[in-house]
Amino acid sequence: MTNHHGLSDTPAAILAGGLATRLRPITSTIPKAMVEVAGRPFIEHQIELLRRHGIRRITLCLGHLGEQVQQHLGDGSRFGVALSYSMDGPALLGTGGALRRALPLLGDLFWVLYGDSYTDIDFAGVLDHFQKSAALGLMTAFPNHDRWDRSNVVFSDGKLIRYDKSVQLPEMKHIDYGVALLRRQALERIPLNCKADLAGLYSQLVSDGSMIGMEMQNRFYEIGSPDGLQETRDFLRQYSRFAAVA
Repeated sequence: MTNHHGLSDTPAAILAGGLATRLRPITSTIPKAMVEVAGRPFIEHQIELLRRHGIRRITLCLGHLGEQVQQHLGDGSRFGVALSYSMDGPALLGTGGALRRALPLLGDLFWVLYGDSYTDIDFAGVLDHFQKSAALGLMTAFPNHDRWDRSNVVFSDGKLIRYDKSVQLPEMKHIDYGVALLRRQALERIPLNCKADLAGLYSQLVSDGSMIGMEMQNRFYEIGSPDGLQETRDFLRQYSRFAAVA
């Protein structure tokens, strides 16, 4: 077991390097992270969410048009966080390869989030739950029942049984919620500077019992598709109005 980490000293990595082909032509000239949602680039909503929950260090894994994100956000000080950047380079490395490249910026324990998802959860509770275990990773899972995307997780009696994006099984009622915790030892299974999908690492960790699961109850929002983008815009507009009144 490692030393206990709090939210302020547990960094978060946001995977925001994809090509976002499903959102073209919007993403022909801007990266997905910079797509406007409720009057602001989506990445600002993600950063604000993490800061509100006490996370202060964020690393952005960038690829396609990533320099636009870095130029817009800078060091993060105006958002109340410290930002660092890890760039894919000339060849896209995939989610796993990009995260592995960023490991020197992340330390021994870190959050992993997708750059197109808005996931308002009890981050403190998830971190506490994970640190009571000796697992190498934790996956949050949502009882999706194929509603917002294809379910890909078998989660039963509080346990993560299987995770696989390549097959569809009747017992898959849950979906990877988009927030995970990983220890350095887990990510070191991916060779440096090699293209890799993070889903492959997650599947391996689940199959060998090194990754635990935790069920979430609030639905997630995502901007990876035109329909998802509109839903997220509607939700965050409503949330912004509520916050302004409060």
